[in-house]
Amino acid sequence: MPLPPPVPLAVLARTLAVRIAVPGAGYVLPEPRAYRLVGGEGRRNGVAGKVVTLLHALTPDCDYRLEVEGLEPLAFRTAACTGLTVFGRVGSTPEAPVTEALQAAIDALPAGGTLRLPAGDWWSGPLFLKDDMTLDLSDGARLLAIPDRSSWPILGSHRDGAVLGSWEGVPDRCFASILTAVGCRRLAVTGLGTIDGGGDRGDWWSWPKETRDGARRARTLHLVGCEEVVLAGPTITNSPSWTVHPYRCRDLGAYGLTIENPPDSPNTDGFDPESCEDVAIEGVRFSVGDDCIAIKAGRRTAGDNSHLAPTRRVAIRHCLMRRGHGGVVLGSEMSGGIEDVTVEDCDMHRTDRGLRLKTRRGRGGYMRRVAFRRVRMDRVDTAISTNGFYFCDVDGHACWVQSRAPAPVDETTPEVSDIDIDDLDLHRVRLAVAVLLGLPEAPVRGVRIGRIRADFEPAAPPAVPLMADHVRPVSGAGIIREFAEIEFTAGLPLNVPVVDGVSSPC
Repeated sequence: MPLPPPVPLAVLARTLAVRIAVPGAGYVLPEPRAYRLVGGEGRRNGVAGKVVTLLHALTPDCDYRLEVEGLEPLAFRTAACTGLTVFGRVGSTPEAPVTEALQAAIDALPAGGTLRLPAGDWWSGPLFLKDDMTLDLSDGARLLAIPDRSSWPILGSHRDGAVLGSWEGVPDRCFASILTAVGCRRLAVTGLGTIDGGGDRGDWWSWPKETRDGARRARTLHLVGCEEVVLAGPTITNSPSWTVHPYRCRDLGAYGLTIENPPDSPNTDGFDPESCEDVAIEGVRFSVGDDCIAIKAGRRTAGDNSHLAPTRRVAIRHCLMRRGHGGVVLGSEMSGGIEDVTVEDCDMHRTDRGLRLKTRRGRGGYMRRVAFRRVRMDRVDTAISTNGFYFCDVDGHACWVQSRAPAPVDETTPEVSDIDIDDLDLHRVRLAVAVLLGLPEAPVRGVRIGRIRADFEPAAPPAVPLMADHVRPVSGAGIIREFAEIEFTAGLPLNVPVVDGVSSPC
């Protein structure tokens, strides 16, 4: 019998994103599948190699039928479009950018319209997107951030009482991004082109934790207070800092993106939803200089904490993480609370860690109801880690942060609970299958571990598996727990010993 039809993830005027749900698939399909698209201006034949498949250049407001080999057909209708504007300026250089002309074209778009950037190199300063628009980058189009940031706008920390600019979980002034959207609804960025944030141009990577000219570093795609956003197709690369940073957004879907930064670029996380709700990240390929996906919810300060808000309902499926400090990371900025995170059917290669939860005393908040299922990892250092002693911030190594003696419990005590882990294939693990280190006053609770199949990297040298003080080096270790409660729902995994304690004497 045929499998169920492809699952439509986003149906736009000219772009369709679908999930070809085949058992056993991760980022790619076990076997490529031929497809036929009927409708619009005729027929289109092709071969799908990835689970999340995107079809571009469709006809707006038109009925289609997608037939994928071995699956039931999918009938769908594309959205309407009020008009297509192809950017008509010819050529640009870093010294003669098209910033003003591109911004004018965006501003002139009617509601529901599309601005297409044709093939070519388009140098620009920061652009501000708006409601009810699609920015479509043609195959071969490159939107490139100019290297001179002297004219770049700066986002203030607040506007009209709401947080506008931020940095690592607190309101702060920051440079606008090559693509910035503030308070936008029904926004889409699509196509086969490239958005280049210009991180290797100018001095962005020389001051990762500093402020220059009164502002923090730019992201590449910065979304603040937006709703109903779809990102489908483009390559986003060479970011000055975090690559895609949605802040206080709702109903956000990212499908079939490629996010790439050099391995030595500082703090160039791939995708960092912060204080967001209802986020889907599917079929995205990552290779970055820091965490691939980092889910955040703000950082508590000694003063006003009205900026804190939770992150809820994040689904990550069929993604590929080929490098990075962590595959999927929660924290360390999590003071507003993170809950209901699902990671399924993903592939991780040579990431330092696979699933990583990190926090510390003083953060407050919670991380709870996290599901991590059907994930394959190859040559990771530590597949699963929870760390209650993450030594971030200027006082991260202070005794009150790192002491293993119980501290008083109050609103600044972080909580980690309800973590479901099942059906993992781990190959050539270097340091440990899992290291779960909670706080003595707030242990990690409700960890349920099911099926794990693991083998280890031969002769991997011992190293510290967590970014915390007083942790002993390990190599080829199984599951290590300290101040953590674990239930093994499928019995103890074969060849994966369970050990109590990873801390050295303080």
